[in-house]
Amino acid sequence: EGVEVQKGSQTFAKITLQNFFRMYNKLAGMTGTAETEEEEFVKIYDMPVVVVPTNEPMIRDDMADLVFTNKEAKYKAVIKEIKARYDKGQPVLVGTADIENSEMLSRELKKVKVPHEVLNAKNHEREADIIKDAGQKKSVTIATNMAGRGTDIVLGDGVVELGGLHVLGTERHESRRIDNQLRGRAGRQGDPGSSQFYVSLEDDLLRLFGSDKINGILDKLGVEEDQPVEHKLISNSIERAQQKVEGRNFDIRKAILEYDDILNKQREVIYDQRKTLLTTDELEEKIAGMLEQLLDDVMEMFISEDLHPDEWDLEGMLEYLNGIGLAKDISLADIDTKTKAEIKEKITLSSLGSVSYTHL
Repeated sequence: EGVEVQKGSQTFAKITLQNFFRMYNKLAGMTGTAETEEEEFVKIYDMPVVVVPTNEPMIRDDMADLVFTNKEAKYKAVIKEIKARYDKGQPVLVGTADIENSEMLSRELKKVKVPHEVLNAKNHEREADIIKDAGQKKSVTIATNMAGRGTDIVLGDGVVELGGLHVLGTERHESRRIDNQLRGRAGRQGDPGSSQFYVSLEDDLLRLFGSDKINGILDKLGVEEDQPVEHKLISNSIERAQQKVEGRNFDIRKAILEYDDILNKQREVIYDQRKTLLTTDELEEKIAGMLEQLLDDVMEMFISEDLHPDEWDLEGMLEYLNGIGLAKDISLADIDTKTKAEIKEKITLSSLGSVSYTHL
C-alpha cells in the first residue's frame, strides 16, 4: 500500500469511551436509532431518549421476515425477488452482513443478467456516485450494513408509482439498531418504500440464539425445505434473539466500565495532581508536599510504628527508594542506629536535594 512503517508507539494512558464521554459537563446526541438502546443510555450516561416525530408521515411498508430452513434456499429466493423487482423497474437496495456475502450475491446476479452496483469497503470512494443513482428505475445496489448509512436516496422519475425504494435484508444483524438503519434507507421524507428481511435457520444469530423455538414452529407447520415462512411468532422469536444478544453485549460493556470506574478514580487523582503541577506558582512547595507524603508511605511499609526497630527492613527501604531515584547518597550505616524521626529527616533532606526543578 506504500505506507511507511513507523516506530511503535507507546501507550501512556487509556480510558473507555464511556468514561471519556462522561467527562463532558453536557452530553447530548441525535440519531435515528437510539430508541432500542434507551436502557443503556439511561444506565451509563443518565440520559433519557426522546423520540422526535418525523417531518413527514412514515409510510414505508415494513413486511414480516421470510424464514427459510437453510442458506441455500434463502439466497435462491433473494435472487428471485431481486430479479422480479428489477424486471418491474423498482429500485432495490440489498443489505448484506459482510463483504464476502455482497460479492457472492453480485456473482449470482451476474448469472441472471441483472445489472447492479456493489457498495462495500473495497470501493467506498465511489459511495457518493453509487448512492446518487440507487433510487433510479431498474437500479440494484448491494451494500454492506456499514455502507451508505444516514444517506438520503433520492427517488427517480416514476419510482414513486412503482412503490419507491425496496430494501431487502439478507440476514438479521445481532443488533436491532443496525437493522433499523438498513430499513431507514427507504421511505425517507414521506416517500413510499418497503423493506423485508430474508432469514435462514443457518444464520449466525438464529443458529446461536433462536433456532430451537423457530424450528419447533416450522415443524408444526410442516414446512418444506425451500418454502419460506412468514409468521408473527417467528418475527417475535427473532426479535427476542436480538434482544438476548444486545443484553449480553451490554452486560460485557457494563462489566468493562465497572472495572474502568475503579481505574478512573486513580486517573482523576493523577491528572488532578498533574494539572496542579502544570499551573501552580508554588511548584517547589507542591512537590515537597507530595514527596513528604510518598516518604511517609514508604517508611510505613518498611519501618512501621507497629514494628520493633529490630524488625525494621532498612536495607529494603533504601533499595526501594534508590529504585525511584531517591536517597542514593545514603548508606545503611548512615541510618542503622538512628530513630525513626532522624531517619525521616535524613531521607527527606537527601530526597529534596535530589529533585531538580530546572527542567520542570
